[in-house]
Amino acid sequence: MTILNTLVAVSLGYVVLLFLIAFAADRIAQTGRGRWLRSPVVYTLSLSVYCTAWTFFGAVGYAARSGLEYLTIYLGPTLVLVGWWWLLRKLVRIGRSQRITSIADLISSRFGKSNSLAVIVTLAAVIGTTPYIALQLQSITLAVSAFTGSVVNGADEVVNAPDSRSVALLVATGLSIFTILFGTRNLDANERHHGVVIAIAVEAVVKLMALVAVGAYVTWGLSGGVGPMLARIDASVIGRWEVDPGRWMGLTFVAGAAFLCLPRMFQVLVVENSDEAHLRTASWAFPLYMILMSLFVVPIAVVGLEIMPEGANPDLFVVTLPLSQGRDGLALFSFIGGFSAATSMVIVAAIALSTMVSNHVVMPIWLRLQGPGASVSGDVRHVVLVSRRLSIAGVVFLGYLYFRLSGGGTALAAIGLISFVGVSQFLPALVGGLFWRGATRPGAIAGLLGGFGLWLYTLLLPNLAAQTALEQSLLLSGPFGIGWLRPQALFGIGGIDPLVHAMIWSLLVNVTLFLTISLLTFPTPLERLQGAQFVNVFEHSGNPRSWSRGGAESEDLLVMAQRIIGPSEAQQIFQAEAGRQGLSGFLPETTPDFIERLERELSGSVGAATAHAMVAQIVGRASVSVEDLLAVADETAQMMEYSSQLEAKSSELARTARQLRTANEKLTQLSRQKDAFLSQISHELRTPMTSIRAFSEILRDGGLDPDDQTRYSNVIHGEALRLTRLLDDLLDLSVLENGQVNLNLQEGRLDVTLDHAIASASAASGKLRIRRDKTQEGITIFTDLDRLSQVFINLIANARKYCDAARPELRISVHRTGGTLTVDFIDNGAGIPSDKHGVIFEKFARVTSDQSAGGAGLGLAICREIMGRLGGSVAYLPGQTGAAFRVTLPLRAGPATS
Repeated sequence: MTILNTLVAVSLGYVVLLFLIAFAADRIAQTGRGRWLRSPVVYTLSLSVYCTAWTFFGAVGYAARSGLEYLTIYLGPTLVLVGWWWLLRKLVRIGRSQRITSIADLISSRFGKSNSLAVIVTLAAVIGTTPYIALQLQSITLAVSAFTGSVVNGADEVVNAPDSRSVALLVATGLSIFTILFGTRNLDANERHHGVVIAIAVEAVVKLMALVAVGAYVTWGLSGGVGPMLARIDASVIGRWEVDPGRWMGLTFVAGAAFLCLPRMFQVLVVENSDEAHLRTASWAFPLYMILMSLFVVPIAVVGLEIMPEGANPDLFVVTLPLSQGRDGLALFSFIGGFSAATSMVIVAAIALSTMVSNHVVMPIWLRLQGPGASVSGDVRHVVLVSRRLSIAGVVFLGYLYFRLSGGGTALAAIGLISFVGVSQFLPALVGGLFWRGATRPGAIAGLLGGFGLWLYTLLLPNLAAQTALEQSLLLSGPFGIGWLRPQALFGIGGIDPLVHAMIWSLLVNVTLFLTISLLTFPTPLERLQGAQFVNVFEHSGNPRSWSRGGAESEDLLVMAQRIIGPSEAQQIFQAEAGRQGLSGFLPETTPDFIERLERELSGSVGAATAHAMVAQIVGRASVSVEDLLAVADETAQMMEYSSQLEAKSSELARTARQLRTANEKLTQLSRQKDAFLSQISHELRTPMTSIRAFSEILRDGGLDPDDQTRYSNVIHGEALRLTRLLDDLLDLSVLENGQVNLNLQEGRLDVTLDHAIASASAASGKLRIRRDKTQEGITIFTDLDRLSQVFINLIANARKYCDAARPELRISVHRTGGTLTVDFIDNGAGIPSDKHGVIFEKFARVTSDQSAGGAGLGLAICREIMGRLGGSVAYLPGQTGAAFRVTLPLRAGPATS
């Protein structure tokens, strides 16, 4: 009893010391002088809540049973901190901008502030954490049993220890009181639990020093130094341990997922974070802390297996080794280290779970029972505080009850990794919600229920039912004799480690349901607003506005705020808002922006879902405004852009097809025109050549009178001129197309150029009437007047040849716009058929099949090339009364580049 009294006295003294440290830290934080309380070192040490009594005591036992496999418990968080720093930073930023109070609050807030989803996460967290709390109580009672001389068998079951239950009850009671005193002093998540955090930081140092002290004693005191210690390790069974790659990778992944998803880890990692820059320090400092924690695990396990009697519990080597060597002080220090590891875990887990239970279970039930006026009629602050205090006591004593019912057997010893797999079911909804805007509430609910249910069936149930007929029947035959439903061999796939088997199937079902249901459902407007804020948290610092004013009055909102966050805090918020709006007094206008800010303040105390429900009771309705829709414009714009890109591609393909058809038709026409040209050119060449040859032979033979000689000579001359013109056109077009033409730029008057063109085209013969407005033509131009006149001649000549009106008429209109001149040539004929519009400026093209009109179809092609060289253009104007061509040229032309 003397040893037990000593343990109790030391433990109580240690708890009192933590109490004083926490009390002083709270007082310093209230004065605003404790900047060191928010330092990166304190934040990093607070993460040590990950290293529980199961890690402090159990890591040695783990190494003794499974070799270096215990390192996976440290490797997972290290990979998360080093490789997933961007994810942690996003979590912390979201936690601060959305005033998140727990992991259930974050997941529910992401999916439209759904309280039903929050309840599922809360219940799953309680189920997964309660056995873990029981494990901490068991660790302490086992350590106490080692000091009291109780027998501990190989099954980790305490025998002949009548005080074990009373010790566990005493510890549970003390931890509940400590957590209630320092975990429910305020409701605002932004007013962090400085006292609790600094106490955890102190405990982190104590448990590290205790483990290092025992390790140093074992290495140098019992083994004689590092060299002999390494030799012992090589000769031990641990040195011959072989890695199972599948289990190693599975445990590493589970440990990393648990580091993110355990409620206690989320509490210190996100909720208690005061500066996201602290993550930079934690990303290297906490892995270093875990290295020091694991440094002497193998030496302690190896020496314990050698020195301690066969059947001794390896989980207690940290305590029993010093005791066996008469080092009671070191053993007591080791016990305090394990006690620190256990208490820090229980305290933070109780705070996190009580917040979740209070915000997402108790408060919604209370609001529903109170009716519509609950937001302003009841003492909400008192209800929240009482519910959290009762939840803390309830969570801790649920762990004690589980300890009592389980008897501290094998199932309890394995519950650490089992709990890790259970809480890892939050990972798909958590990560998916942070990076995928299309994730929906039904998908998250389906994934959580499916994955968690499978975890219960494949892992927790077989361990809880250990050594019972039910368990044996279930494992061997499956439910109702259905072999392919055996918990540890689903669908007949056996031979896999039970833990890895459960992890793979539960997460596979979880992810599959999450993705499938999300793809089949559409997010609500509030889900889309929240999704845009979460996914793009670094672009959006505020909350999406989803409230309209409705029937809200400032007085009602103030009363509600006072009942949740206290009168002084509420009045400060309202007065600040009134000042921001330029009003005097405490009552601002209830604008949508103010209602959103107020909801964020309240969510820091009662959670996002409850705060949203309470505000909705007063405001009466929520709306999605144009501004709200702009908050998710990125997502919608991307979807619409993708859709429009597909439509554009489709339209582009359709346009390309049309262009190809047009080009094909054009090529077909050009091919026909080419054939016609070849036929025409051969005719044009052969006809004059035939005439020249025939008449020259007649002249050569002689015997002609002078009149016949003159007549035949004129025919030869005319045909030679005709042949020369054709060859000139061909040569002219070739020169223009190859860019070898030299322009003779000079100033001249447009009317003079038109006069020369009309005279040269022989339009004055009476066959074609020319209508002009010479008052518009007196314009000075600087261009190649001869080439321009060539274009005019060709257009006038075409009108003379092809205008089929009874009284052919050509109207020449001149317009000047700035530095550009347009000259239109419009006749009163039938015009050019529409099927010829695309080819009239091509080589070999003819606007009519009438061979008597003459020409080889090169005139308009030459005109196009000339105008291109002069910096202008010539185009056909459809929709006129007849054939219409428009010549456009600058008043001062320059040589165009090829």
